[in-house]
Amino acid sequence: RKEAVCRLYIKPGSGKWSVNGRTLGDYFPRPAHVSAIQQPFTITDTLGRYDVKAKVEGGGLTGQAGALRLAVARALVRMDESHRKKLRDLALLTRDARAVERKKPGRPKARKKFQFSKR
Repeated sequence: RKEAVCRLYIKPGSGKWSVNGRTLGDYFPRPAHVSAIQQPFTITDTLGRYDVKAKVEGGGLTGQAGALRLAVARALVRMDESHRKKLRDLALLTRDARAVERKKPGRPKARKKFQFSKR
C-alpha cells in the first residue's frame, strides 16, 4: 500500500513470524496492525499452520502492515485455491490504490488555495 513493498515466504509450520528479522509483535507494536496482518489467516482458519518470513520496506508502519496483509492473502491463495472466494469477498486480494495526490501549480498543496483577499 502507498510506498510500502512486501516480499513474503510462507511454508507449512507452527505459526512462526519473522518480519525483517524480528517477530511480528516486535516489528508492529500496535495490536491493530497485528490483527489486520493476521486477518487472512483468521478468515481461512489457518492461523498457526504456516511459518511466515517477510521483508517489508518503504512507507510507514500502517502502509507496511497493509502490504504485508495483501502478501499474506495472495500467498494463502497460492497455497490453497479454495481460499480465494473467502478472501475476495472481504477485498483482501485487492491492492489499496489510494495514494498521495500531487501538488498542483499555483496552489500551496494539492487542494488548498492561497488566501483570498477581496480588497
